[in-house]
Amino acid sequence: MSFKAFSNFMHNKWIWVGCLVLLAYLSPYVIYGEDVHIRVHDNMDSNIVWYKVLAESGSIFTLTDEALPYAIDGLPRSTLPSAFDAALWLYVLFEPITAYTISQTIMRFAAFFGMYLLLTRFIVKKETTPWITVGVSLAFAMLPYWPSGVLSIAGIPLALYVFLMIRKYRTEAPKHAWILLFLIPFFANFVLSFVFFLAIIGLLWLIDWIRTKKWNGAFFAAIAIMAGIFVMKDYLLITSMFFDESFTSHREELELSGNTFERSYELAWENFLYGHTHDEAVQAYIIIPVILLAVLLALFKSRQPKWLFTLFLVNLALSFWYAFWYWEGWQPLKESISVLNTFNFARIHFMDPPIWYIAFALALLIFWQWKRIGKVLVAVLIIWQSILLFGQAEEFKYREVNTPTFKEFYSEDLFTSIQNYIGEDPSDYRVVSIGLHPTIAQYNGFYTLDTYNNSFPLDYKHDFREVIAGELDKSPTLENYFDTWGGRLYMYIAEHGKDYMYTKDKNKPIQELAIDTEALKELGGDYILSAVAIENAEDIGLSLEETFEDQDSPWEIHLYSVL
Repeated sequence: MSFKAFSNFMHNKWIWVGCLVLLAYLSPYVIYGEDVHIRVHDNMDSNIVWYKVLAESGSIFTLTDEALPYAIDGLPRSTLPSAFDAALWLYVLFEPITAYTISQTIMRFAAFFGMYLLLTRFIVKKETTPWITVGVSLAFAMLPYWPSGVLSIAGIPLALYVFLMIRKYRTEAPKHAWILLFLIPFFANFVLSFVFFLAIIGLLWLIDWIRTKKWNGAFFAAIAIMAGIFVMKDYLLITSMFFDESFTSHREELELSGNTFERSYELAWENFLYGHTHDEAVQAYIIIPVILLAVLLALFKSRQPKWLFTLFLVNLALSFWYAFWYWEGWQPLKESISVLNTFNFARIHFMDPPIWYIAFALALLIFWQWKRIGKVLVAVLIIWQSILLFGQAEEFKYREVNTPTFKEFYSEDLFTSIQNYIGEDPSDYRVVSIGLHPTIAQYNGFYTLDTYNNSFPLDYKHDFREVIAGELDKSPTLENYFDTWGGRLYMYIAEHGKDYMYTKDKNKPIQELAIDTEALKELGGDYILSAVAIENAEDIGLSLEETFEDQDSPWEIHLYSVL
């Protein structure tokens, strides 16, 4: 991009309007700080703490897969983020809430400018339609992304723009395209989404080669460079998976194909209309009807909206692939081919949001060309979708459902008082949690025997199961959940189900806790941090030490020692 082009780009008033809206969208993080409401699931209950404990561990860089003692008395380093993960270094340099805010800002603006560049250079290509190019880009930037993904989904349009620029201009591609090519992998997750993205780009290169009989060396080099950076970035994960025979992950026993054909069919349509919790595109109420109406309008005018209809069908196909990956009919094949069990090929559905918004832009372009009323309709639809998405900003969404704020969730003062009461160095004893996520204890410096991680030793899962076997026996749902997946090594309680947040206002005592405290002692367990009282504590070898509260915390913690 030349200086003149950049100047014209930045003088576009609609770009500035989009930036101001995004700043307003992000403002709650700055205004409220630690009092902001943010997502708990796969966020505060996991990734934020993974970044924090790793940043404080002194083991960011390591050539071998050493064990980190803060969880399960030895969590393999390879199961935590790479030393070359840019988000990790935000947690090294800043306090967690500040790092989170910066990460959110990078994600939103990269999504905005990436989609804008892609639309203007390769999709819409009309400077007379800023409502579409800026409006769709703004909507895409405000999607309720999985927060810790950073550019894993939000950065796909930017990455596609980079590759299409290099494909078109080869070695003459602008410098910013090559710079972005090197930067994007440090903010994105290879296993989650970019392995599929690069496979698609590689297929595009292959099709070009077959069709033109010409070798596009620059395009091929770009693919190889990004893939190489990802491999370098995830070196520990790769070596532990393929070269470390001493580590057998719990993922070897995953059995994710348990859905009936009927349930898989229902799930396909659910994903098509509403998306997955990690890649919601908010497409059901405006985008899908607009696409269908645009197709009908184009056909009425004797046009063939091939790309629009193709993208629509691609997302339909991806939804069915995602849903039927969990169909029980796959299980025999997964049992015979290990990689089908340990690697989740259904995650290609993370391509859904960019596809929906490219299709949305193409559909709006058809409306835009439909006399004056079409232009008015485009403006109304863009504003409507943007308002809908703005209202799903984390502060508004999670305040509405009354989840704890960042500060309340981790309740540092409350857990400091518990540590002070115990009076020992946290590394000298081990705890487990009941009725609250174990990452809360981890965030506050406790060493836990329970955890939530993507991978951990299979043997430890078996040992931990002995502790909670009595409770799993009382709940077939929890037993199946733990045995076929088990990523959450939690102190499951049959009475609680999959509810892990019991507050002062929801703290009905456990009547008959059926855990094996002897097995807990053998694992090294010394204390239980329970958000509810345990009525039969003495009968199973537990002693209530003290109950802790703090006026600014939603938790009431009962500290039990294991006798």
